[in-house]
Amino acid sequence: MSVLKNKRTTSKAEFVNTANEIYTETINFLSRLSARYSRLLAEPTIKMAAELVSYTEKAQSYFTSNDIRLDLRERDLLQARGALMALDVQLCHCYMVMMKNPQGCFTDAKGNKVPKKEAEERLETMAQILGELIDTEDDLIKGTMQSDAELRRRRRKNK
Repeated sequence: MSVLKNKRTTSKAEFVNTANEIYTETINFLSRLSARYSRLLAEPTIKMAAELVSYTEKAQSYFTSNDIRLDLRERDLLQARGALMALDVQLCHCYMVMMKNPQGCFTDAKGNKVPKKEAEERLETMAQILGELIDTEDDLIKGTMQSDAELRRRRRKNK
Protein backbone atom coordinates (compact mmCIF):
# COMPACT_ATOMS: atom_id res chain seq x y z
CA MET A 1 0.00 0.00 0.00
CA SER A 2 1.38 3.40 -0.91
CA VAL A 3 1.53 6.39 1.41
CA LEU A 4 0.29 9.82 0.39
CA LYS A 5 3.21 12.08 -0.49
CA ASN A 6 2.37 14.64 2.21
CA LYS A 7 2.22 11.85 4.84
CA ARG A 8 5.64 10.38 4.04
CA THR A 9 8.57 10.71 6.39
CA THR A 10 12.24 10.48 5.60
CA SER A 11 13.45 6.90 5.64
CA LYS A 12 16.37 6.12 7.92
CA ALA A 13 18.16 4.76 4.85
CA GLU A 14 17.46 7.82 2.71
CA PHE A 15 21.13 8.83 2.94
CA VAL A 16 21.98 5.66 0.98
CA ASN A 17 19.46 6.45 -1.76
CA THR A 18 20.72 10.04 -2.00
CA ALA A 19 24.33 8.84 -2.22
CA ASN A 20 23.37 6.58 -5.13
CA GLU A 21 21.61 9.48 -6.82
CA ILE A 22 24.70 11.67 -6.36
CA TYR A 23 26.80 8.93 -7.97
CA THR A 24 24.62 8.74 -11.09
CA GLU A 25 24.31 12.52 -11.39
CA THR A 26 28.09 12.84 -11.02
CA ILE A 27 28.62 10.43 -13.91
CA ASN A 28 26.11 12.39 -15.98
CA PHE A 29 27.88 15.66 -15.13
CA LEU A 30 31.37 14.29 -15.85
CA SER A 31 30.24 12.92 -19.21
CA ARG A 32 30.18 16.56 -20.34
CA LEU A 33 33.93 17.01 -19.86
CA SER A 34 36.03 17.12 -22.97
CA ALA A 35 38.36 14.19 -23.59
CA ARG A 36 41.33 16.42 -22.77
CA TYR A 37 40.04 17.21 -19.28
CA SER A 38 38.17 13.99 -18.70
CA ARG A 39 41.29 11.91 -18.32
CA LEU A 40 42.57 14.36 -15.70
CA LEU A 41 39.41 15.00 -13.68
CA ALA A 42 36.84 12.27 -14.22
CA GLU A 43 38.52 9.29 -12.57
CA PRO A 44 39.40 10.88 -9.21
CA THR A 45 36.01 12.57 -9.06
CA ILE A 46 33.98 9.44 -9.71
CA LYS A 47 36.13 7.56 -7.17
CA MET A 48 35.03 10.08 -4.55
CA ALA A 49 31.38 9.53 -5.49
CA ALA A 50 31.91 5.75 -5.33
CA GLU A 51 33.56 6.15 -1.93
CA LEU A 52 30.50 8.05 -0.71
CA VAL A 53 28.22 5.23 -1.84
CA SER A 54 30.46 2.60 -0.29
CA TYR A 55 30.61 4.26 3.13
CA THR A 56 26.88 4.96 3.25
CA GLU A 57 26.12 1.33 2.34
CA LYS A 58 28.50 0.12 5.05
CA ALA A 59 27.02 2.49 7.65
CA GLN A 60 23.49 1.36 6.86
CA SER A 61 24.44 -2.32 7.13
CA TYR A 62 25.18 -2.12 10.88
CA PHE A 63 22.44 -3.04 13.31
CA THR A 64 22.63 -0.41 16.01
CA SER A 65 22.10 -2.96 18.77
CA ASN A 66 25.15 -2.00 20.84
CA ASP A 67 27.74 0.75 21.26
CA ILE A 68 30.43 -1.06 19.28
CA ARG A 69 28.19 -1.18 16.21
CA LEU A 70 27.20 2.44 16.75
CA ASP A 71 30.92 3.32 16.82
CA LEU A 72 31.48 1.48 13.53
CA ARG A 73 28.48 3.18 11.98
CA GLU A 74 29.65 6.59 13.18
CA ARG A 75 33.10 5.95 11.69
CA ASP A 76 31.59 5.10 8.31
CA LEU A 77 29.22 8.06 8.41
CA LEU A 78 32.15 10.36 9.14
CA GLN A 79 34.05 8.82 6.22
CA ALA A 80 30.99 9.27 3.99
CA ARG A 81 30.69 12.91 4.99
CA GLY A 82 34.39 13.45 4.30
CA ALA A 83 34.01 11.89 0.86
CA LEU A 84 30.95 14.07 0.24
CA MET A 85 32.81 17.28 1.12
CA ALA A 86 35.79 16.30 -1.05
CA LEU A 87 33.43 15.43 -3.92
CA ASP A 88 31.76 18.83 -3.60
CA VAL A 89 35.11 20.60 -4.01
CA GLN A 90 36.16 18.39 -6.93
CA LEU A 91 32.84 18.93 -8.73
CA CYS A 92 33.30 22.67 -8.29
CA HIS A 93 36.68 22.39 -10.04
CA CYS A 94 35.08 20.41 -12.87
CA TYR A 95 32.34 23.02 -13.20
CA MET A 96 34.89 25.85 -13.43
CA VAL A 97 36.80 23.98 -16.15
CA MET A 98 33.60 23.31 -18.11
CA MET A 99 32.50 26.94 -17.88
CA LYS A 100 35.68 27.99 -19.71
CA ASN A 101 34.23 26.38 -22.85
CA PRO A 102 30.59 25.49 -22.17
CA GLN A 103 29.74 24.98 -25.86
CA GLY A 104 32.17 22.06 -25.93
CA CYS A 105 30.06 20.23 -23.35
CA PHE A 106 26.88 19.86 -25.41
CA THR A 107 25.84 19.03 -28.95
CA ASP A 108 22.44 19.03 -30.58
CA ALA A 109 20.80 16.08 -32.39
CA LYS A 110 22.83 16.84 -35.53
CA GLY A 111 26.15 16.85 -33.68
CA ASN A 112 26.56 20.64 -33.73
CA LYS A 113 27.64 22.56 -30.64
CA VAL A 114 24.85 24.36 -28.83
CA PRO A 115 25.03 28.14 -28.35
CA LYS A 116 27.14 29.38 -25.44
CA LYS A 117 24.21 30.81 -23.43
CA GLU A 118 22.21 27.58 -23.70
CA ALA A 119 25.25 25.50 -22.77
CA GLU A 120 25.90 27.71 -19.73
CA GLU A 121 22.28 27.33 -18.64
CA ARG A 122 22.46 23.54 -18.99
CA LEU A 123 25.68 23.36 -16.97
CA GLU A 124 24.21 25.64 -14.34
CA THR A 125 21.15 23.40 -14.04
CA MET A 126 23.26 20.25 -13.75
CA ALA A 127 25.49 21.88 -11.13
CA GLN A 128 22.44 23.12 -9.21
CA ILE A 129 20.95 19.63 -9.10
CA LEU A 130 24.21 18.17 -7.81
CA GLY A 131 24.62 20.96 -5.27
CA GLU A 132 21.13 20.40 -3.88
CA LEU A 133 21.74 16.65 -3.66
CA ILE A 134 25.02 17.24 -1.83
CA ASP A 135 23.33 19.59 0.64
CA THR A 136 20.53 17.08 1.20
CA GLU A 137 23.01 14.25 1.74
CA ASP A 138 24.98 16.31 4.23
CA ASP A 139 21.81 17.02 6.20
CA LEU A 140 20.78 13.35 6.09
CA ILE A 141 24.17 12.11 7.30
CA LYS A 142 24.29 14.69 10.11
CA GLY A 143 20.71 13.81 11.07
CA THR A 144 21.53 10.12 11.19
CA MET A 145 24.57 10.78 13.35
CA GLN A 146 22.47 12.91 15.74
CA SER A 147 19.82 10.19 15.88
CA ASP A 148 22.46 7.58 16.67
CA ALA A 149 23.94 9.82 19.40
CA GLU A 150 20.47 10.20 20.91
CA LEU A 151 20.01 6.41 20.82
CA ARG A 152 23.32 6.01 22.63
CA ARG A 153 22.27 8.57 25.30
CA ARG A 154 18.93 6.82 25.87
CA ARG A 155 20.65 3.47 26.28
CA ARG A 156 23.08 4.85 28.83
CA LYS A 157 20.25 6.53 30.71
CA ASN A 158 18.28 3.24 30.89
CA LYS A 159 21.20 1.24 32.29
